[in-house]
Amino acid sequence: MRKDHIIFCLLSFLMICSYAQIDTTFVDNKYLEDQIYIGLTYNILVDKPNEFNQNGLSGGVSIGFIKDIPLNEQRNLGFGIGLGYSFNANIQNLKIDELNGTTRFETIASEDYNSNSLTIHSIEVPLEFRWRTSTAKNYNFWRIYTGLKFSYVFSNSSKYSDSNEKVLIKNINELDNFQYGLLFSAGYSTLNLRLYYGLKPIFKNATVSDENIDLRQFNVGVVFYLL
Repeated sequence: MRKDHIIFCLLSFLMICSYAQIDTTFVDNKYLEDQIYIGLTYNILVDKPNEFNQNGLSGGVSIGFIKDIPLNEQRNLGFGIGLGYSFNANIQNLKIDELNGTTRFETIASEDYNSNSLTIHSIEVPLEFRWRTSTAKNYNFWRIYTGLKFSYVFSNSSKYSDSNEKVLIKNINELDNFQYGLLFSAGYSTLNLRLYYGLKPIFKNATVSDENIDLRQFNVGVVFYLL
């Protein structure tokens, strides 16, 4: 399935979920904190090999829906399970190309190339333990959500260019399609801080200068929760 079809289906699903929550006629003491989320992050790659560096603004965006499951009568504790889409772009100096069907990795000095990026499209499933101060009438409240996020990479590409060549590699075999990590969100009302730390390296069985590439994602940003 093409990635634009996947994104269209997901956005249609989110619109249906959002419409289903509109209800202003009565106070529901059995309310749920079902939410659409939109996240913006700055991406930091950690556990870097020697001579690897990020030399541009790496960022990401995510959008999805989380189903809320209250765990107590006061409904201030809950469990959330979600489905979403994320896009991440990493600007760095790791050149990726192919020779005779073999993927090659090389770190390049920043002055020797014009641009280099690794982009990743994923379907994500956040699982959250949730604390909040919400009530049936109060939509502005404090919250702390923590848990895990699982991701499946359905498309990735590396783009590199210098004065002599342009290299485009799609669906890199060494990029691990299954990712997971720790997720934390906290804040008040719509705007909240979000942190994600990947527990699994982005690449598998990949080396540069005989050194394993164990890069992991550390994302810092904000997330907007919409009822």
